[in-house]
Amino acid sequence: MTDPSAARPTYSDAPSGDVARGALIERLFREHNDSLIRFLKTRLSSSQDAKEVAQEAYVRLLQLDQPGAIGFLRAFLFKTAANIATDRLRHRQVVQSSEQQQGFAPFDSFASADTGVAAAQDLDILTRALDELPSRCREVFLLRRLGGMGTDAIARRVGVTPRMIRMYLAQALLHCQQRLDEANAPRRRAR
Repeated sequence: MTDPSAARPTYSDAPSGDVARGALIERLFREHNDSLIRFLKTRLSSSQDAKEVAQEAYVRLLQLDQPGAIGFLRAFLFKTAANIATDRLRHRQVVQSSEQQQGFAPFDSFASADTGVAAAQDLDILTRALDELPSRCREVFLLRRLGGMGTDAIARRVGVTPRMIRMYLAQALLHCQQRLDEANAPRRRAR
């Protein structure tokens, strides 16, 4: 009877050092990359995202101080990739929900024949709300909503991280929505 643990490669039998580390990761890549990509593609529903997440997982493996210390690098690789995929899915959900916030459609969609006066009032409220925002936050909001720029492009232009851009957008959206809610509360009560 054979030992079941002998069937699984441990990748810990490689010599130490940078050359050995690269060889170890290369071996792991050759033996498991296709299955890793398939695993990630089922989670992310995108071949491109699966490849990017796999690449990031390999980079994290290369950054380990002692890769030989982890006996089952394949399991570690898949767990790392799964965690990165989960983070990416959460990020995707946050971006989608922030883009679908009610009341923040392009300004011209507010106007209709029936609600021209209310739309003009809302536009005035939004203009004042934007003026109340810190300048960087206002700039980011306007670049996104009126300039149609994406998060990464705005981050490069403004010189901050994409995460900070999302924070500015959330702050601007929340502030504008609060101002609209405050102004429209009397109108809703009157109905």
